Formats: sequence, C-alpha cells, structure tokens
Amino acid sequence: MLVLILFSLLAASLADDYVINTKRFPKDFQFGTASAAYQIEGGWDADGKGENIWDRSVHLYPEKNSYATGDIACDSYHKWQEDVDLLVGMGVNSYRFSIAWSRVLPTGLVNSSNPAGIAYYKNLIAALKKNNIEPLVTMHHWDLPTYLEDLGGFTNSQIQDWFVDYARFLFENFGDDVKNWITFNEPKQTCEHGYGTGALAPNIYSPGVKDYQCAHNLIIAHGKAYRMYEKEFKAKQNGRITMVIDSNWFGPGSDSEADIEAAERDMLFTYGWFGHPINFGDYPEIMKIRIANRSALEGFASSRLPSFSDEEKQIINGTADFMCVNIYTSSLVKAIPEPDIIPNGPGRDLDVGVQEYQPDDWEPTVTSWFKVVPWGARKIVKWISDTYNHPEIMVTENGYHDNGTVIHDMDTRGRYHKLYLSNLLDAIYEDGVNLTGYMAWALTDDFEWQYGYNIQLGFYQVNFTDPDRPRTPKDSASYYRKVVTTRCLVDDDQCVD
Repeated sequence: MLVLILFSLLAASLADDYVINTKRFPKDFQFGTASAAYQIEGGWDADGKGENIWDRSVHLYPEKNSYATGDIACDSYHKWQEDVDLLVGMGVNSYRFSIAWSRVLPTGLVNSSNPAGIAYYKNLIAALKKNNIEPLVTMHHWDLPTYLEDLGGFTNSQIQDWFVDYARFLFENFGDDVKNWITFNEPKQTCEHGYGTGALAPNIYSPGVKDYQCAHNLIIAHGKAYRMYEKEFKAKQNGRITMVIDSNWFGPGSDSEADIEAAERDMLFTYGWFGHPINFGDYPEIMKIRIANRSALEGFASSRLPSFSDEEKQIINGTADFMCVNIYTSSLVKAIPEPDIIPNGPGRDLDVGVQEYQPDDWEPTVTSWFKVVPWGARKIVKWISDTYNHPEIMVTENGYHDNGTVIHDMDTRGRYHKLYLSNLLDAIYEDGVNLTGYMAWALTDDFEWQYGYNIQLGFYQVNFTDPDRPRTPKDSASYYRKVVTTRCLVDDDQCVD
C-alpha cells in the first residue's frame, strides 16, 4: 500500500515536482461554485427587467465584447432549476450567485420594484435551501442599472445612498434566507477598468482620476450598507457581510530589498486598495503618499486619491465579517526608476510604479495574462491572513480557462483545481490560515465579459448555438464532485484525516 501511495503522489506532481497534499479539508469547509447574473441569466429584458450598463455596452459597442452579448447567455433565467439540479449532483454545500440589480429594481431606485424579478430569486434561494445548499449572494457584480449610470454612476456620491436603499430592499426580501452577503464583486475591475481604462462597462476613460472616485464612493457605500444592516437587520437575521476583492499574487522578482518593497507595494495598491479601508478605515499609506506626490508634480491642486473624513473612516472601519479573494494567476514584480510624469494624463499603473511580469517558463493558458501558478494561491491567502490579523477567509473565485471546446479536461482544468486546492490545504495546515471556503468558477460555461464566448471556465459545457442551451459535464465536474464529497484531493483511501 505504501508503494502505491508513493507512486500516486509522484504521478500527481510530475510536471512541477509538487506533492499533492493528502489531508482532508475541515469538516465544515464550504465547497461551492460561483456565477454572476449577467454572465449566466440571459433574459436581458424579460418580465420587466431594466437595462444595465452591460446590456448597453454589448449593444452599443459590440467590438469591445468580442461581438457577443449576454442577452441569452446560459438562459439560467429560465433554466435555473436545471442548474440547481447540477449543483445537487455535484454535492456542493454553497452556491455563490449575484442578484441583477436592474432585475429587481429596473431603474435601480426602490420605487421601481419588479415582482417577477423578486420571485425569480426567491424561487432560486428556496430551491437551494431545500437541498441544503447555502446561498452566498453578491449584490453588485458589475451590472449597475443604466438609469443610475446616467446620473453619474459610481462617480456620483449619491451612489452611496442608492446602494444602501438597494441593500435594504434585498435584506427585506431575501435576508431571512440568506446569511452571507457580498456587497461588491471585484471593485478594482468595476473602477479601474470601468471608469479608468474604459475596457469594461460603462467604458469611461479617465485613468488615475475617475477610477479613484469610483472606488472611494463604492467603499463608503459598502460601509454604509454594513452599518445599516447592523442597525436594522442583524439582530433578527444574524447574517454576515463582506466584499470580494480580486488580486494576483505579486511576488518579488528577486531577493533584493527593492524588489521585495515593490512587490509589497503592488499588493497594497491592488488588494489593499479595498482591503485596508474595510479593515483599518483608510487607504494604505503608500497609496496616499505616492498618489499625492505624483498629483502635485502633475499640476493637480490636491491628490487625485480622495480622502476619507473622520466620520467616513468610522463608518468603513471593520466592515468585513470575513475576507474574500478571487485568485486566478500570479505575477513577479521588479523595482523600476520612478515613472516619468506624462503630460497627457496620470494612471494607476504609473502611481504603483513597478514592473510586473510572468516568466516565460510558467505554464501558459489560452490568454497571455493567465498562467498556472498554484503556489500563488497559498501566498496570497497567507498575505491576507498576516496583513489583516488572521481573519476568516474564503476563496470566492478560482478557475481555469480554455477555448470552450475541451470536454476531457482532467489534465488541464481538473489538474488546475487539484493543484490550487492542494496549495490552499498547505495554507490551512502549514501556515495556520483560517480558510473556510472555496467557490470554483464556474458551474457552467458563460459569457466572459470582453472575451464573449471565446474562453470558458465551467465544469459543464454549454452549447451556445443550441436554443435550448444544453449542459454537458466535463471530466473535471466528476473530479470536483469527488473532492467535495470526500473532502480529499486524491483517492479516498489515500487521504489522511
């Protein structure tokens, strides 16, 4: 038996000389999958749903989104029961999904309540609960109602109150059945690429200015919603609230002091941009110093990074009941000379002032930025643990993408999840990280934003050319089911309790 175990471990780690962790995940560990409303639901204008910024973007600027739309996507608006059945078949005990703000409130304001949208999510939540699957619900996953965007969106400070009203509406309608809430998913993407580079909806180009304004209002909106829940709902509903932050692991390119400092700076400008305010009540010092200095040199009268008032600091400080991270890949970081002041405008990358890169020998995928770096998952959850005083942490997205044609994917997607999960097990048992959940992206193939349907990450393939949108299990689906049901990454008889 010992020979067989050793052979199995060796076979599992051939390419990278890494030995898969054979310990079981803790008994109360939450295994699930993750999704987002715009990426799976379709029904973009069904039953009274209002338009959101992605509906507008894909229709007005098709070239920005690979000439594809989420108008139908996986048609989960109509096929939600089938997707719940898939979740039940996988044995998961959690499902992370988002509520489409404009489906329940077509304009985004609470005077526009849509009964059909409310019923849709009530039915979904009830079906999950009936099957002992806990809903992990995201309030905003990039799809702001266009009515609110036309009023300035996240650059208008009124978004703080609009979001609080929306959050109250969700707590009133769903809070008795939902115990874990996420206010915002990946605010860095919403703000940096929605209002900075313009790569994502609402496609506004204002790098180093409106992206910081967006983030500032979003963080305060999160804090105000958290405080409102504490005051009005916590005693009765006893739920928890957090924010999902995405980041690469940024490691130093060498053991030089300059590269180590540059990598830490990158982490603080990325994860810390949002992690510090909701834990400590303010931005990282390095962000405040660098952006203020560069703003002065660029001729701005004040820092492009807004400041929190003392009252706002109190509102946002300590507003994460647990920490979350979406992790896909990693980068190395080198120190560089201070970037020049560019006459035609600032930018967050210039404010960070480092060089990010991925070595050529790291395992590639179908997109240039996404390389398979399993050890980065362990590094980032340990960094979050060390930085924020050892909180509970969930990995709320992690997955492997290919071109969507691969069914027999154990050597790619299955292997990816095994290696990343093993490194997370190392973080639990060797680093003492309080990691309590893992939401694999994704249950099904879906609309992948600017990539359209050209890349896919699902355990189930969706045929997007068939009006019925049939789901076909990939080999990785059965592997993940085995992991979920045994809490073990290798064969059950090889696992250590």
